Amino acid sequence: MSKTIVNGVERDMTAEEQAVFDARQTAWANDKPNRQLKRIKSERLERLKATDWMSNSDVTMPDYIKTWRQSLRDIPANYNSSKYDELLAKDDKGIYTHSIWTQPTE
Repeated sequence: MSKTIVNGVERDMTAEEQAVFDARQTAWANDKPNRQLKRIKSERLERLKATDWMSNSDVTMPDYIKTWRQSLRDIPANYNSSKYDELLAKDDKGIYTHSIWTQPTE
């Protein structure tokens, strides 16, 4: 038996239980980039939806918004998983700090 801390509680585990636990922990850690990319795509979609109204035929979308929207769509091509932590960084108020998320005003 080995002792392992699970959710803040120390627990005795058999070798088999420990192996299953370790495999799950490894799988979770290895899947981090996929979870992050899913979050990035969700944030990107929110921002694109917020400016979709500018693409109506009776509205002229400013070039700086077109450029920003394109940069949002290009995130998966321009940022690899080593940059995901940077893209998802937030300040103490819970606001994303990376400049890609800030809608330009000109």
